[in-house]
Amino acid sequence: MAQQYFNITGGNKIPAIGLGTFTVTDEIELERALDVAFETGYRHIDTAYYYQNEHIIGRVLKKWFESGKLKREDVFITTKLPGCQPPDKVETYLKKSLEDLQLDYVDLYLIHFPIAFDLSQGRPSVQRPTLPTDIVATWKKLEEQVDLGRCKTIGISNFNQRQVKRIVDNARIVPAANQVELHIYLQQPELVKFCQDNGIIIISYQTFANPGVSAWLEKQNLSPRVVPDLFNDPVVKKLATKYKKTSAQILLRFILEKNIALIPKSITPSRIKENFQIFDFTLDKADFEELEKLDKGDAGRVTWFDHSET
Repeated sequence: MAQQYFNITGGNKIPAIGLGTFTVTDEIELERALDVAFETGYRHIDTAYYYQNEHIIGRVLKKWFESGKLKREDVFITTKLPGCQPPDKVETYLKKSLEDLQLDYVDLYLIHFPIAFDLSQGRPSVQRPTLPTDIVATWKKLEEQVDLGRCKTIGISNFNQRQVKRIVDNARIVPAANQVELHIYLQQPELVKFCQDNGIIIISYQTFANPGVSAWLEKQNLSPRVVPDLFNDPVVKKLATKYKKTSAQILLRFILEKNIALIPKSITPSRIKENFQIFDFTLDKADFEELEKLDKGDAGRVTWFDHSET
């Protein structure tokens, strides 16, 4: 089954579906997941400095490139600045990511959050205060990294509509993407429309509402969250039966048909393959509209960030 692509800024293309890697830091699990993904046809890998797994991904990429099975230009790699760091830190963090990924450039570099984490003790933590933030000044430094050839395109993540507009109004290079939580219970139609009207593709993370996030939070000594069970939503289950697909495939296909890119995370080989098998069917108009009606707005949000005034 062939991968599909969306056009993004600068004449570049992003695969419609990629492999998310958030919370995956076990070397054996991640290497196996990446191998299965590449064998299946995935050509987009999404990571971040924050995920602490870029070094593992780098080793796997090197293995595939050296084998001749893939060329660098075949693979779209996204990574992220750890929050909206001060402008003088941008180049340092991007160079570190490139070193760990064993790459000369990434295809997409995102400001992970519109807030600046205190990294004085290593990995960002919501338990430590954030630093003063100037999203426009930091964006200007990302633009410089495009000029220097370290990233082909740049974008943002977890930015609300007002924050996106601030970037657009002050940008020399318009963001290629805004990566946000987006699923049937949190569809964010106004943000999606604003971004798409401005040539910014939306990338959906937590398309399944991240059912494993509570276990991960507990490992970080943080409080678990109540996560909605999208797989067993009655409408989703009904449509899965109708189309002879899984609930996961219905959830992914619905978002894909909104011209939104996907990065579902899994380390299970069968599910990695299953998530890719969404290009051989389309949803009827009535079924699509029924899924649209499941939107709960912010009541459906799983991940909250206290940055509304940034």
